[in-house]
Amino acid sequence: MNFEIKYKPSYAMLVTTLNPGETITAESGALTYMTPNIEIHTRKREKSLLGSIGLSIIGGQSFWVNDYTAQNSAGEAAFVAAPVGDIKQLNITPGHGYIIQKSAYLASTQGINLDIKWEGFTKGLFGQGVFMIKATGNGPLFINTFGAIDTHTLQPGQTLIVDNFHLVAFSESCSYKVKKIGGLKETLLSGEGLVTQITGPGEIHIQTKNLREFTEWLWTLLSPKVNSQRSR
Repeated sequence: MNFEIKYKPSYAMLVTTLNPGETITAESGALTYMTPNIEIHTRKREKSLLGSIGLSIIGGQSFWVNDYTAQNSAGEAAFVAAPVGDIKQLNITPGHGYIIQKSAYLASTQGINLDIKWEGFTKGLFGQGVFMIKATGNGPLFINTFGAIDTHTLQPGQTLIVDNFHLVAFSESCSYKVKKIGGLKETLLSGEGLVTQITGPGEIHIQTKNLREFTEWLWTLLSPKVNSQRSR
């Protein structure tokens, strides 16, 4: 599979070129366009019904994903993220997976597994409605962000503290600890700030914008008009 990420970093779009018989899996609703010879198959994200319901209800991911397969000749399919932001490829190999925020998943090849039985997902260790999925296997996985992607490479023993709403992904080789930090980017839905202390070796991918902060700022503009309508 060949791919190109166009219009980086603010309005990124993933354009894939599939050889006959090749397939890419994408989050439901991510398709922008495709050529007529692309065949779509909709399926549950997890093999078990319970796993799919878990991703839908607990994780906020869609119940279904779509497999796009080129038939007879090469075909093209393009995908975009919901928020304004960037797209990045993560190369996953056996023993070198990533822990990604559930909302960051955009697309992947057939060799990628998304583990919702991992404790960061089932126990909600990251708090504030932030759930993480462990991605393993072999092949490329594409993540989307709100804003640009800021990547840091940590050496063994090197540590970085990241606000949870800015945290997009980090290597499974990293160790981590979620903790409180009072007064850091408090939101409408939480009176406390949570951050993740991540220690290398490995990569950390951070989004430069915070969707919760954006909606809070937007509400400051909309609330006077809403309250004005209510008072009539």
